[in-house]
Amino acid sequence: MRTDVAPQPIRLSDYKAPDFQIDSVELHFALDPGRTIVSSKMAFRRSAAAAPDAPLVLNGEALDLISVALDGEALSSGRYAVDEKHLTIARVGDAFTLEIKSACAPEANTALSGLYMSNGMFCTQCEAEGFRRIAYFLDRPDVLARYVVRIEADKSACPVLLSNGNLEAFGDLGEGRHFAQWRDPHPKPSYLFALVGGDLAAVEDRFVTRSGRNVALKVFVQPQNTDKCAYTLDCLKRAMRWDEETFGREYDLDVFMIVAVDHFNFGAMENKGLNIFNSAYVLASPETATDADYEAIEAIVAHEYFHNWSGNRVTCRDWFQLCLKEGFTVFRDQEFSSDMRSRPVQRIKQVRRLWSQQFPEDAGPLAHPPRPEQYYTIDNFYTPTVYEKGAEIVRMLKTLLGPEKFRAACDLYFARHDGTAATVEDFVRAMEDAGGADLGIFRRWYTDAGTPKIRAEFVSDGRAATLTLRQVTAPTPNQPEKQPRHIPVSYALYGSRSGGKLAAGVVEMIEGAATRRFEDLDEAPILSLLNGFSAPVTLDHDLSLDERLFLAARDEDLFSRWAVTENLWRDLCLAAGGAKAMPDWEGALARFAQALGQSLDSADQSLAAELLRCPSAADLARNCDKLDPSAVVAGRKEVRRRVALSLKADLLATYTRLRPNRPFEPTAEQAGERALKNGALALLVEAGEDALALEQARRAANMTDEAAATAALAMSDSDLRAEALERFYARWRHDLLVVNKWLAWRVMAPGEQGLAEVRRLLAHEAFDPKNPNKVRAVLGTFARENLEAFHRADGAGYDFFLNEVRGIDARNPQLAARLVTAVENWRQLEPIRRDALSASLLRLAETRGVSTNLFEITAKLLKA
Repeated sequence: MRTDVAPQPIRLSDYKAPDFQIDSVELHFALDPGRTIVSSKMAFRRSAAAAPDAPLVLNGEALDLISVALDGEALSSGRYAVDEKHLTIARVGDAFTLEIKSACAPEANTALSGLYMSNGMFCTQCEAEGFRRIAYFLDRPDVLARYVVRIEADKSACPVLLSNGNLEAFGDLGEGRHFAQWRDPHPKPSYLFALVGGDLAAVEDRFVTRSGRNVALKVFVQPQNTDKCAYTLDCLKRAMRWDEETFGREYDLDVFMIVAVDHFNFGAMENKGLNIFNSAYVLASPETATDADYEAIEAIVAHEYFHNWSGNRVTCRDWFQLCLKEGFTVFRDQEFSSDMRSRPVQRIKQVRRLWSQQFPEDAGPLAHPPRPEQYYTIDNFYTPTVYEKGAEIVRMLKTLLGPEKFRAACDLYFARHDGTAATVEDFVRAMEDAGGADLGIFRRWYTDAGTPKIRAEFVSDGRAATLTLRQVTAPTPNQPEKQPRHIPVSYALYGSRSGGKLAAGVVEMIEGAATRRFEDLDEAPILSLLNGFSAPVTLDHDLSLDERLFLAARDEDLFSRWAVTENLWRDLCLAAGGAKAMPDWEGALARFAQALGQSLDSADQSLAAELLRCPSAADLARNCDKLDPSAVVAGRKEVRRRVALSLKADLLATYTRLRPNRPFEPTAEQAGERALKNGALALLVEAGEDALALEQARRAANMTDEAAATAALAMSDSDLRAEALERFYARWRHDLLVVNKWLAWRVMAPGEQGLAEVRRLLAHEAFDPKNPNKVRAVLGTFARENLEAFHRADGAGYDFFLNEVRGIDARNPQLAARLVTAVENWRQLEPIRRDALSASLLRLAETRGVSTNLFEITAKLLKA
């Protein structure tokens, strides 16, 4: 590893309540791109448990300290100590006022943490520890204060000045400058602070809460984008109403604002009353946004709004509790999306993300509990385990308690902890108290890493049956031994002759094994397990091909019907590529294709589209122990080709039936129709109908159809690929967000030529190395999705990618660390590629000067 001093971990066991609290904060900003002056006035009080002589230690990074005053008296430099990360003042009283003036440089802030510039606009990102790059402060989530913020700026450059809370004053200052003053009546931690200043236009609406509060809703965007905000406002209003009706949570300010920002490390940020969004999750029109874009906007707008209670009104005591606010809020936004759209299809999409992102994390060197025991930088723990697995834990609680008791437990949690910083224990205790349940063993879900595997044994003589479940969890980093977890396993029994449901229920596994007996059966049963995916586990359940096809056609649980189909797709692709043994896979494929064709007439067209979708090569690769990427890609291509040829007539009939265009509406019903039509088209391209895709791309009346057709060609070896991509770029080159789709498609060039394509894109006019969306579109897609090009046998893909990551790390450590997680399962590769990637990772790890973010990830990846 590198020879400079390694950073030290922060441990949950070392948590100590703050020595001081801040009751109120007055902030004054004099905005300037090169040097913004920030003046703060804070009312401190010593905590009851603090030592009487404890010094005040404030966080501060990349700041120029100008002056410090204690209770109105200026302090000389000998009265305090300042270093790169802290400002320390000894000999302070039990209650005092501290005034600090400092400067920061937004224009030079390429890390996009703290106060920075995006296309001439001032904006902030303070979660998790960005506020310390704005002002000296107790920058930790268990310090909650009330804020008053005054912002001054050049009126022509920044006619709009925003912060948290309610606007209480504004006006001109002369000499071309003006001000705005905002007051937030609710105490909040510093990570929820937000400021925006720029030339923005507002699209407005109103919402009346159930108690009669008239809330102004405002979406701020660059003036040319005002025609792309209507859907965001619609989503926001639906989310506000849903939260009132479903969780009893009402909004608590006079205004709710969203600002779209082009340069952003995340999807969005829930700052109190002033949400800052990646522009990709705000801007939408039929011409520029796909159905998937609309769906993502709906989910993310809801997620950030729901944080107003699960994250803001009740925040987390420390960053180890991150899954408390994120897991709970992801669950809430998933339930919202399920109520807005097809619940089975939403569940399918949730589990697909879990399988493709969280399960691999749990199975590799980056595995960690939803509530980790230690970290080097909390930025690295905004992970699928914290978010998606955290949501699954909440979902299991609802399953175990039942809907009514779960709602009562949520009400109790909010009532007990409103206005405070809570812990995972506080949340589970509310579930126990309101639900009357013993969740002692269940708590292991928060403290243990890894994905439990359930082995199911089902024995039947046709009149009775016995189900035996056994659980085991493989060792994970720092947790070599695993104890049983509390797992709800849903099941259904179907009659093999009649197809009717014979029994259904939930087995609660609390120990290592559980048994359920079924008596008085009239016919031989077929067992379906994990209906609705009742727990985030893997399942080892031997089913014959006949049983799998039976469940794929007749299981009443539509998620389970999809899961069986998805696993058949997977096994057939891996068998065709030689990565998995499957007797007579060609005969099985013929039967599978026939069954798949019958699903095209499903009443839920969005479900039919999901059944028709073959797992990506990257998803297939995660199921291989000694991965040969070329074999996986070849197997997938062969299976899709055979399915397409077998079903060509049915696919053409489906495509033709759904082809007539009608005025675009971003409804779930229309989205399902387009998904099925374009799923059929993607397979038809494999059957040689590439001209059909090019025709659709040319004539499409909406971005969903245009993008689907172009993508189908871009991810093929069709002779029309280059023409389709050139046409798309020529039309959309001036749209920042739309071009990101084109960048990602270019990266997916077939074969090993993808590396040369990526090199060209880094020099292309459409690429901006400082824009995270574009970096993810090119480098992220390359490493995660283009298996053949990234995993070249000569290792060139690895060297190129990790060298680019090193360069990004110097500008944006958070982005660099997230990119390198693409190789988290490198040990699954076959030996030649594994050794090459290991050598490239080691060179990166030994580089002097890498950030703490990148150091932590590479150290874990290489740990034996």
